[in-house]
Amino acid sequence: MTVPSRLDRSRAALIVIDVQERLFPAMNEDSRERNLARLNALIAGARSLELPVIWTEQYPAGLGPTVGSVSDELDGLTPWPKTSFSCLGDAEIAQAVAATGRDQWLVAGMEAHICVLQTVHDLLQAQHDVHLIIDACWSRSPVDFQVGVERAVGMGAARSTTETALFELLGAAGGEAFKTISRRIR
Repeated sequence: MTVPSRLDRSRAALIVIDVQERLFPAMNEDSRERNLARLNALIAGARSLELPVIWTEQYPAGLGPTVGSVSDELDGLTPWPKTSFSCLGDAEIAQAVAATGRDQWLVAGMEAHICVLQTVHDLLQAQHDVHLIIDACWSRSPVDFQVGVERAVGMGAARSTTETALFELLGAAGGEAFKTISRRIR
C-alpha cells in the first residue's frame, strides 16, 4: 500500500459527491449541520486555491438537486449526474477526472460507506492519492460512517479534515487564499 503524498496545489483537486436535498435529512443528525459548514468551507477554500472541482449528483430525478448552500458555493459549475455508486463508474465523470490532470483528490460527500467509499476505491485503483475529508462526509448511521472511513483508510486513503487539508495546501500564511480560508474555517 502506498502512503498518500503531502497535498500539493499543483496536483490536488476536489470531488464533492451527492450532497442532495432528499438524502440530506436522513444523514446522522449529530454531524449533519457541522459537516455541511465544513464542506462549504472546503469548497470555498478549494476554489480560492483554484483547484479543479468536480461535483456529482446520484440519480437527481429521484434524490433531487444538491443542497442549496452547497450549490451556492459551487456557483458557475455544473453537477455531473450519475447512477453508478462510484463516480468513476460513470465514463463521463471518469473522463472529467482524468482531464484535470490531477493525481491527488480531496474526497467529500455522501454517503461515506457507499458512493464515497466506492469512489475512493476507484481513485486508488487508478493510482491517485486520496485524502478523505471526514468532517465533510456523512452516512445515515455512525456505524456506517465508521466502516466507510475505516475501509477507505485500509485501502490506502489518507484520513484528513477540512482545516488540515486546506492549510496543508496553503503551506504558509499570507495572500487572499489564506484570508478566505481563515475566515471560512473560523
